[in-house]
Amino acid sequence: MKQSLQLRVSQHLALTPQLQQSIRLLQLSTLELHQELEQILADNPMLERLDDPLDNSVRLLADGAVSTLASTPASPESAAESNERSESAEPEASYEGSDSAENTAPAESDWSFDDVARTSKAPEDDDARPQLEAHQTTLREHLLEQMRVTVRNQRDRALVELIIDAINDNGYLEEPLEEIHQRLPEELEIEFDELSMALKLIQSFEPAGVGARNASECLALQIRRFPKVALVTRRMALRIVEDYLTLFAQRDFNKLKKALDCDDEDLREAQVVIRQCNPHPGSAFATDASDFVVPDVIVKRSRNGWQVSLNREVMPRLRVNALYASILKQSKGEGSLGSQLQEAKWLIKNMRQRFDTILRVAQAIVDRQRNFFSHGAVAMRPLVLREIADTLGLHESTISRVTTQKYMLTPHGVFELKYFFGSHVATEAGGEASSTAIRALIKQLIGAEDTRNPFSDSKIAEMLAEQGMVVARRTVAKYREALKIPPVNLRKSL
Repeated sequence: MKQSLQLRVSQHLALTPQLQQSIRLLQLSTLELHQELEQILADNPMLERLDDPLDNSVRLLADGAVSTLASTPASPESAAESNERSESAEPEASYEGSDSAENTAPAESDWSFDDVARTSKAPEDDDARPQLEAHQTTLREHLLEQMRVTVRNQRDRALVELIIDAINDNGYLEEPLEEIHQRLPEELEIEFDELSMALKLIQSFEPAGVGARNASECLALQIRRFPKVALVTRRMALRIVEDYLTLFAQRDFNKLKKALDCDDEDLREAQVVIRQCNPHPGSAFATDASDFVVPDVIVKRSRNGWQVSLNREVMPRLRVNALYASILKQSKGEGSLGSQLQEAKWLIKNMRQRFDTILRVAQAIVDRQRNFFSHGAVAMRPLVLREIADTLGLHESTISRVTTQKYMLTPHGVFELKYFFGSHVATEAGGEASSTAIRALIKQLIGAEDTRNPFSDSKIAEMLAEQGMVVARRTVAKYREALKIPPVNLRKSL
């Protein structure tokens, strides 16, 4: 075959840098978006934020003057002068990179939300000064404070502190006492009984149950210190946690009554005492910060029905920097600032497109799930990504990016946008029921059941069939596990 050169002309789609940035910004969560934005602001001097926390302190104007935007009242002359400077700097802030002044536009045209008000705090407000978080006492510090007022001997203090250092955050002694004794130098001549006495002293500290080596010992320490408990009930509760804790956890009450030789009333009283115990006594001193979600959109009822609005608190306000725009105008668009100006405009446009897309998708979801907002999860209808994509004229991958890690504030709580999508289950009438609605029904049925005779998965499937929903027993078990509801034997009580 003879080799030859051929010239062909073809067309193909290519992802431009602007489109790649738009896709990346669309799939980011709110936290990731602000982290990405901070990095871009550090790299691009042409871009600045209007909602910067330091925006109301000191500003450098386009002409090089320093403006102090404080809450203190200014004189009329200075106010008029600052207004003139802001008016003269405003067209320079959105310089388009052209020599003519006709292409210039106000700075707010790049990112305009008229209803977003800039908040200013007065000096007398509580939030005007930084608030310092109070120090939270740890479990180790709490135990050491009790040791200082209880133990006088320095040798005993050292042994107690040694054991305290081996206690984990839940209040348990993870390392066996024998191993701790073996690690001690022989020249100290510390007997094992001294360590045992130090551990017993720690077990007398607050919170009750601290220093236990297992769950059985932890519960027993707490039961012994409970006030106003009948002697017979205390003995039975201690015997359960020390000898039959596995049967009690499995709720095998028939075997328990046979082993303890007691009736339902005695076992019920012992169960009440055991339920008052805390299996993790050190959890009250945990320093883990609570996670919370900031919603991207908010749903409210209006005269026209359920309406969606963007959460202005998570929307960054961006504009082109007026100082650097004036420098670029004087240099007639030469240098690296020209490309950075174009990147800044792309980012502002892509930011606006991101929030507009989120708003459109959220409103389309609300329009199809109106029954959910009016009646709750039991009224959820089946919904797939393709249905929203066909309605808005977008691709399914775009809908998937929009609904991932984006949250909606509703009268029923905060939900991820993906929560409103679910598969369907056929009904006897030939219709379809959402899997979310079925899970809500299962939760309602289990919540209203008799704890002495709870419903099995087969019984729940039969009850759903009576309502026209054909659901298999294994499907009920899968939905129940997704709701973190224990099986029937663990829900049974006396």
